Amino acid sequence: MLFEVLHEDADLLVVNKPAGLVCHPTKAGACSSLIGRVRLHLGEAAHAHLVNRLDRETSGIILVAKGDEAARALRRLWENRRVEKEYLAVVHGCVREGQGTIEAPLGKDEQSRVAIKDCVRPDGAPARTDYRVEQSNASFTLLRVRPLTGRKHQIRIHLAHLGHPIVGDKLYGGDEDLYLALVENRLTAQQREGLILPHHALHACALRFTWRGCAWQFKAPAEPWLTNWATAAAGFAFPA
Repeated sequence: MLFEVLHEDADLLVVNKPAGLVCHPTKAGACSSLIGRVRLHLGEAAHAHLVNRLDRETSGIILVAKGDEAARALRRLWENRRVEKEYLAVVHGCVREGQGTIEAPLGKDEQSRVAIKDCVRPDGAPARTDYRVEQSNASFTLLRVRPLTGRKHQIRIHLAHLGHPIVGDKLYGGDEDLYLALVENRLTAQQREGLILPHHALHACALRFTWRGCAWQFKAPAEPWLTNWATAAAGFAFPA
């Protein structure tokens, strides 16, 4: 199966992207990227546009516009912050506050060896993330997260800044060499065991917006590798 289709009509394809799959084309074949799989699904003649994107290891909802006009209109919704996004994240530690808001500006991490890494810095771009505790124990917490701005890696950085990095996060979990080891294909069995999960525990579970005079809502279930682990390791039942 190329991906789970959540919705499809003449203008729009909505899919549940699996973790570990990049959005952009690669040289490793059509199935190695989401856009490659979309073209296989729609046919090479289709003018497919990814309206939103997710990090390689983040699973969840991606909107694909089948034409230029729909793509422009939907992207304007994102640019104008008229899309409500929800994520589920499992983080290390017990988050004491039942809910909260993280407001911390983000910008390039100039001390990092990883070119794409950002960090909280006072001269960064404004960023705000709301969170609510769904379930917790002494070791882990399941959070429902709403990013109110759309900065790169925002949720991952903000939760790490809160003191609760996402389980399995190789870049913001405290040892960025894990990310370098991943991209250089040198992750050891010991490193994988320390990460606990094969991908970080972040899932884009819901999108809501108004388009063409209608209210649209999409929900996507998390993948079994995440839900099964959360149940076995922490006793968490992921929301449907």
